[in-house]
Amino acid sequence: MQCRTLIVTLTSATALILPALSHAQVTLKPDGQWRHLFTAGANISSGNNNAGSLNLSAEGARQTDRDKWTWGAKADRARSSSVDTIERYGLRTQYQRDFSVDWFGFGSGEWLRDKLANIANRTSVASGVGRHIWRDENGFFDLSVGLGYTYDRYVNSTDISGEMRDRYGRLELVLAEESSHKLTQTTSLRQKFTLFPDLRDSGKYRAVLDTGLTVAMTQSMNLSAGLSYRYDSDPGSNLKKGDAMFVTGVSWRLD
Repeated sequence: MQCRTLIVTLTSATALILPALSHAQVTLKPDGQWRHLFTAGANISSGNNNAGSLNLSAEGARQTDRDKWTWGAKADRARSSSVDTIERYGLRTQYQRDFSVDWFGFGSGEWLRDKLANIANRTSVASGVGRHIWRDENGFFDLSVGLGYTYDRYVNSTDISGEMRDRYGRLELVLAEESSHKLTQTTSLRQKFTLFPDLRDSGKYRAVLDTGLTVAMTQSMNLSAGLSYRYDSDPGSNLKKGDAMFVTGVSWRLD
């Protein structure tokens, strides 16, 4: 029931935020060429509140009529009154290949470091199958399911599944939906939601939601805003289960 409530909540939130919030997205064209996108955002204040933030991200994609390979990297730092409030770094990659008109297989890998969430290193790998629900020149909508393994190392030992641990590995089910939409000639929308039920400890799970909207100012420069949400039903003692991040910035596209 708790898992179902989370899915309904996040789906409703997606419907509300998609028109306005996003990560910029790399161009997808089935011509076999690599394309890249770089995004930067910053905020600085002084006086009664000395604070600053820096957000950097990069992604690339290569697509043909039969396969697609994507990668991404992110770095987010923020300080307020000389105290770190965000320190998060991540890398990800995924390869998928069609084996029929409607079906495809995929393999993915991801690395995360988030000291304030007590994650020194999180390494995840997954593989599975998916189905193209629809795809045309204006976008796509895919559903996928697979099996993955995630291994965490913690900054400080914490209570996970009733034991004090400094590391934790588990098999996970991977359930995902992803879509991309070309709304106008200058505006594109993209979103992805992934659920990771823990197969080692029944009832525990993680969830990741990313949304995307890119508004082109010129052929190579875009305005972007972004919202990411990460949820862990058992993050450890004295830690919140959900982490949300909103980022605005400017993106440079290399097509």
